[in-house]
Amino acid sequence: MSLHPSEVSPRTPLRLPVLLRSCHAEPALAVTVFVTVLAVAGGRGATGAVLVFGAVLAGQLSVGWCNDAADARRDMVCGRLDKPVATGELPSRTVAVAAVVALGLCVPLSLLSGMAAGAVHLVGVVAGWAYNLGLKRTVLSPLPYAVGFGSLPAFVTLGPPSGAWPAWWAVTAGALLGAGAHVVNVLPDIEDDLATGVVGLPQRLGRAGCRWAAPFVMLGAVGVVVVGPPGAVALSGWVLAAAAGSVAVLGTSLPSRAASRWPFRAAIVVAGMAVTQLVLRGSDMA
Repeated sequence: MSLHPSEVSPRTPLRLPVLLRSCHAEPALAVTVFVTVLAVAGGRGATGAVLVFGAVLAGQLSVGWCNDAADARRDMVCGRLDKPVATGELPSRTVAVAAVVALGLCVPLSLLSGMAAGAVHLVGVVAGWAYNLGLKRTVLSPLPYAVGFGSLPAFVTLGPPSGAWPAWWAVTAGALLGAGAHVVNVLPDIEDDLATGVVGLPQRLGRAGCRWAAPFVMLGAVGVVVVGPPGAVALSGWVLAAAAGSVAVLGTSLPSRAASRWPFRAAIVVAGMAVTQLVLRGSDMA
């Protein structure tokens, strides 16, 4: 019988691999690498890219650990074997302390890119905490994701050397990617969420609504990064938009329960296209 997280002894040996399993390492690292590449494309240079990497990683780790600490009891009820706090491998207080420490490190690391850039990034990180601590249960659940992802281009461009606000299309694309990521992230766990009182916007849309919404929100991000930058749209941009549209439509129109994972996969592919285009146009962001 697994223990309640609060019943785990504080003397439980702290194993770093277990703690890392609790921080949502894959998406945290993916977001960190993406923003670092965006910083390089945006002209931040080697030093600036390293600062961006450290700040974004600390922020993502803090949000991931905060999520597991806040959801400890709910994850235990749902029998989440992938969550060390829910299985009793880690005390919830340990994960909560790790979240606070990572947040504490995120503050100076963010401000090393300048006050404006650091403040914008910290707003995005705080939005992630707000989602974990309550907004995920409301109709406003996509908002923290949109703010968090939308703030990342601004974190890049407000730092040296440009020190300028990003173009509208970069922020809009980031916000759409964030909203789409929220829907994709929730999709596999809708039933567990509803059973434990988490009724955000995706849960209200239901599984069928989310299956359609996720790829097309991501498709909106592709459209923004294709038509938003200055100048005429290149042929490659139209080809990318057509390919993304085809993936989105095919992913949501395949029949039968056997194809139920295709909308999820389609959303990931379309998101990758948007991210690629955003990185290619990184020099135009500011």
